[in-house]
Amino acid sequence: MIRDWGRRLLVLIGLTLCLGVIPGLAWANNIDTIRIWPDKERTRVVLDLSASPSYDSFRLDGPERLVLDLKGGKLNTKLSDLKFTSSQLKRIRLSNPPKSGTLRLVLDLKQPASHKVFKLGPKGNYGHRLVIDLLAAPAGKATSAKSSKSTPARNVVIAIDAGHGGKDPGSIGPSGTYEKNVVLPIARKLRDKLNATPGFEAFMVRTGDYFVSLDRRSELARKKRADLLLSIHADAFTSPQPQGASVWVLSKRRANSEMGRWLEKDDKLSELRGIGEVISASGGADPHLQRTFLDLARENSMVESQAIADQMLRRIGKITKLHKKSPQHASLAVLKSPDFPSLLIETGFISNPNEEKKLRSSAYQNKVAGAIHQTVKTYFTENPPRDALLAQTRTHKVTRGDSLSRIAQKYRVSVAAIRNANKLKSDNIQIGQTLTIPRL
Repeated sequence: MIRDWGRRLLVLIGLTLCLGVIPGLAWANNIDTIRIWPDKERTRVVLDLSASPSYDSFRLDGPERLVLDLKGGKLNTKLSDLKFTSSQLKRIRLSNPPKSGTLRLVLDLKQPASHKVFKLGPKGNYGHRLVIDLLAAPAGKATSAKSSKSTPARNVVIAIDAGHGGKDPGSIGPSGTYEKNVVLPIARKLRDKLNATPGFEAFMVRTGDYFVSLDRRSELARKKRADLLLSIHADAFTSPQPQGASVWVLSKRRANSEMGRWLEKDDKLSELRGIGEVISASGGADPHLQRTFLDLARENSMVESQAIADQMLRRIGKITKLHKKSPQHASLAVLKSPDFPSLLIETGFISNPNEEKKLRSSAYQNKVAGAIHQTVKTYFTENPPRDALLAQTRTHKVTRGDSLSRIAQKYRVSVAAIRNANKLKSDNIQIGQTLTIPRL
């Protein structure tokens, strides 16, 4: 009898620990290593973690610093061992956490800098990561109003590629539906939604039923200085059973081979969006320097592609079944650009009779376009290019259930910053009130 009770007690303790009922016994999220890549325009800090992070971040001034709170965080590396020279980052240190069970890291900055913080899941040789990008303040930020008016902020540019077209019908459904004829209206609806959204500008790689070569699609996006290329497709298989949407990004193998091809084309490097100017201005004859710049651009576009793809799947999953719940990687030509993020979206299986019918439906096409639009809008509103109109202002309309602390957490700014921006004397807010959210 005593032995049975002992066993039951051990089982009860084990269940209690698994369910987290006993306070203070939550598993730690270990920071195993910290990697830092500085350059003139940006410093990237990567925390290698033992689990997916739950975190909060906010900026403070006087002096300039970025504060990162990691729930359950445990530092397993020495900050004193970090050796780097950065235009943005002075040092990383520990500070007193806001509550027990939270690790607070403070990044002391050399100058005002905008920042991005986002998490990445396991991939290749890497596990869970938290990425912090410190971006140098745009040149001329402190100049007069007159000079700032001469370079007005721009819209975020989205290139929309309706797959196939003309002599290439794409996949064909069981009732004879051509892929090229269902993805074009989705692309048009997406274009119209983006163009109706302040701060965005969309254009279509093909506007009618004609063929555009795969290489030309990326070239057109680059010529328009696109911030993102979205290629819209419909999947197919040899049997009618498979169904669901998926999102594809460039594979690491293709990325490496494409980088080699770009480096072989000295006359083409200057065409790369953003990075081309840097290579030209720094004396483009140095192949090692070219490779460094190109590798930085490629890594950044792949990280952004992955982040957007993750959000895209969550949105699309609300309106239709997903064939794959995580971004897939492929060596597709339309995804190969190293200088801007690119995604290929399979909107469903045209070889599945039910999904073929849905893909032909204007209502479903509109839902797909809406999900893509909301993803793009949310991502670039939260992560705007430094010279974009979206980087200057943003607002939040108070709804039922909102509080100042909840709004601050959503936009990853401090409560004090929102109070100061709106000249609030207290934390009281009203439903329907529009708040200015500062960009720190």
